[in-house]
Parts: sequence; C-alpha cells; structure tokens
Amino acid sequence: MAVGHTVERALAAALYAEGDADLDTGASLLAADPAADAELALRGRELVGRAWERGWQPADVVRMVRRELAEPHVRVAVELISVQLKRYERLPARWGAQMEALEALAEDVRGGGERQPDRFTRATTVLELYRLLLRLPAIEPVGPVPGASVYVPPAHGEPKTLTRIRGLLAKAEATEFPEEAEALSAKAQELMALHSIDEAVLSEGRQGDAPGACRIGVDAPYETAKAILLDAVASANHCQAVWNGEFGFSTVVGFEADLEAVELLYTSLLVQGTVAMTRAEAAQRAGGRKRTKTFRQSFLLAYANRLGDLLSATARQVESTASADLLPVLATRAVAVAGRAEEMFPRTVRTRVRGVTDEAGWRDGRAAADRARRGADRPGLPRS
Repeated sequence: MAVGHTVERALAAALYAEGDADLDTGASLLAADPAADAELALRGRELVGRAWERGWQPADVVRMVRRELAEPHVRVAVELISVQLKRYERLPARWGAQMEALEALAEDVRGGGERQPDRFTRATTVLELYRLLLRLPAIEPVGPVPGASVYVPPAHGEPKTLTRIRGLLAKAEATEFPEEAEALSAKAQELMALHSIDEAVLSEGRQGDAPGACRIGVDAPYETAKAILLDAVASANHCQAVWNGEFGFSTVVGFEADLEAVELLYTSLLVQGTVAMTRAEAAQRAGGRKRTKTFRQSFLLAYANRLGDLLSATARQVESTASADLLPVLATRAVAVAGRAEEMFPRTVRTRVRGVTDEAGWRDGRAAADRARRGADRPGLPRS
C-alpha cells in the first residue's frame, strides 16, 4: 500500500468522525505502516501552518491542546510547531520567545523518564491532536504570520527600565513580608507609568507607530477573577483587554511598551495573589473553619477588584507631573488604542460576574489587595 494512501485513509477515518471506533481504525492503519510516519508529520505541520493563517500563535495552540487533551498531545504539538517554525529565517515579534518557552516546557516533560508509547498509542495521540487542529476556528489576528513581508525594527535589547521592573516584581514575588511586596509592586507600577510616558515622547511623529495586540493566557480555575485582574492591569497601563473565556485567553490592545508592562505586572500580581490566597486559606483551616472553592473564588474576585483603583491612581499621579505639551500626545494614543480595539472586536458584550458567596474569602482578598497597594471595582469585562 502506498504511504500517501495509508495516511489519507487514516485521516479520512479519524479526523472527520466523532466516534472512537473510527479513531481506532485510523490509528491501526498508521501503526501497521511505519513508512507513513514522515508523511503523517508533514500533514501535521501543514495543519499548524493553517492555524497561523487563522490567527493562532504557538502559545495559543499549545494552550488549547492542554485544555482539551493531555500532556502527550502537548509534546507532539510542540514538536510539530518547532519543526514548522524552523523553516523561517525570521519570526514575528513575540513568536521567538513563545517558542523558547514551549521548548523548555517540552524538555521538562521529557525529563520525567516516561516510557515511549507503542505505535498504536502514538498514532492515536497524533490523530486526536490533528482533529483538534483541524477544528480550530478563525480568531482575531494580533500580528503577522511567519513569512509575511513586514518591517521588523532592529533589536537593541530590553530597555533598562523594563529590566528594573522585572527585578522589582521578582523580589515582590519572593518576599514573605506583605509590606515589602507592597512597596516593590508600587514602585514597579510607578516605573511602568514613567516608561509609558517616555515611549510616548519618543514615538511622537514616528512613522508606523501604532497600537498592537498580544494574547495572555487566562487559565482555569477561577478564570473570571483572573480576567478581571488582567483587565484592571491593562486599564491602568493605557491598554484595553478583551476576554475570550472559550479559548482561555484575553487579547490586550495597546502600544508595545505598555503591552510588555501589562504582561509583566499581571503575571507578578497573579503569583502574589495566589500565594496570599493559599496563606489565607491555611489560616482559616487552622482556626477550624473548612473552606472550599467558594472561598478561593471570593478571595480572588476581591483581590482583583481591589487592585484597579490604586493601579490607576499610581499611573495618573505620575502622568500629572508630565508637561502640558504631553497631554495631547497621551490623549491621541488613548484614542488610537480604543480605535484599534473597536476594529478588532466590533461586537463585545459585558459578562456578568456571579455574586460572592463567601464573606471571609472576600474580606481576606480585599485585605491582600490592600497590602499590595491596589484596589478597584469593575463590574464586568468586555468579551469577544
């Protein structure tokens, strides 16, 4: 039997059917024909390339695989993506960093000493992955695809300000003293606001300077609270966030310097909030009060809601020291971000957040946010 015919029969049996019987038929065909492996891998890389054309990026694809399937599928997906992207001499912004993170993840998983699966199991994994890739819908693109003819500005390394911000946030995550974490996080937000103003001054009149977008994972559990936290961080840093709960990410729209700041601060505050939640829950249990999912959900909702006001207050305080000549520049950039978000997401809806059901969780979450010198009250999120 010709190699191409084996692969065609296997894919036809498995990819367009819902039942496991057809999947088993396709896997059996592939397992019995080792010569089909190269052709099967080629088909996988083609499916990955189609995902790029439909707006997906490496981290998005792997996130979906992890949500819907299992770790063996993640390993296969990373292998396909890595090989497919090596065809290009230059990748779009953010793609290289995403790929490095995914390869490090795959290496960590491979280091676990797991035995290699038999051919039938491997073929089943591949076909399940291909079925998911085939069914990925088109989503809003947030940048060019590999191979696109676009201008890529020369790289000059990370600005010193961002390096300082990373250092401050790393210390805030590591310290066991809430007051120290508070001071470090507040200083990081202040530097972010100054960095944003500096970028606005430098970019005034620069040709081609326009808002971009990036996607940030918002994973279960408690994804609503996490999306609210990201929305608060984005708003305080001149960006807009639109949450897609179905696919587990928010798209953040803004100028590049602000996007980097949002990603840094959100990640750090999420780490700090999770640590604070774990400690608060332990204290509740030590007092003889059993806490469940409702405690954690209420804690993170309160934490996220309380963060926004002080985040914004810090940024606005820094902006108030800017010269009057800069205010029109900041206003123009705000209009540009709003316009870009409207262009990408012309139809968004507000998501109603379920009421808080655990008073202790809400109280402890607010206290944790106050210690981080943050606070806000946002009733809903734009969703695509």
